[in-house]
Amino acid sequence: MHLGQIKSPGGIIAAVFENGLARPIPGHSMLALIRRSEVEKIPLAKLAAELASRLPEEATPMLPITPPEVWGCGCTYETSASFRDAEHGTREGMYAYVYREARPEIFFKGTARVCVASGQPIGIRVDSHFTAPEPELAVVLGSSGRIAGYTLANDVSAWDIERENALYLPQSKTYDGCCALGPVMVTADALPDPYSLEMTCTITRGGKELFSGSISTSRLHRHVESLVEYLTRANHVPCGTVVLTGTGIIVTAEAALAPGDIVTIRVAEIGELTNTAATVE
Repeated sequence: MHLGQIKSPGGIIAAVFENGLARPIPGHSMLALIRRSEVEKIPLAKLAAELASRLPEEATPMLPITPPEVWGCGCTYETSASFRDAEHGTREGMYAYVYREARPEIFFKGTARVCVASGQPIGIRVDSHFTAPEPELAVVLGSSGRIAGYTLANDVSAWDIERENALYLPQSKTYDGCCALGPVMVTADALPDPYSLEMTCTITRGGKELFSGSISTSRLHRHVESLVEYLTRANHVPCGTVVLTGTGIIVTAEAALAPGDIVTIRVAEIGELTNTAATVE
């Protein structure tokens, strides 16, 4: 089932998305819906179907969930690890080390404050000259690290800031508009094999394609459950936390984002996440 959030007169509420239309779930945000599903021990999709309006309507998807926390994972695809080692000129292969060892790279991306929905602008730091999109499969967690569903993410990153010094990673990764999520969340039962998805990313500038790339999630080096297990060790993240599982599509400096560029990330089973880039100060 495809679930998300829409605007209503009373605020942001959850909705079931079918055939381009939304069936509102009054009185429930996505977070509240997940929590109720857990408390009442009713599968999320079943509960949503029972509570949703029978009258579909046109509605713009908002953030599929308002996450209390967002965490990112790095070096989960070989292409990312090798590119970052080359960018940093690390003889020891710092990123290759993380790729091959048991413990993954996990970093705090931010909260809902830095997140935008499909159709909203993603940010380019005013002090960055090489900001790039990072298309990723994202996991939405319920309580105790339970996987509630999947969505698409753009882990927008100021590569040149991290390249200058690896300790600048938080400034490279966390700022206004640095994380796009959406367009919807697919419940875990409807996506039983997250490792068979074909993901594409395009950057369009002035109506012309500047960049195009693709990756299969079969090349994800780590299991989603393993990433979640490491994240939740001695770290009891709240229900509704979103985990970005890493990127395998590398955008080089030649296609660094400029204001007005349109980034589209697509997985057929989930949908299209589309955002326009804008400078933030």
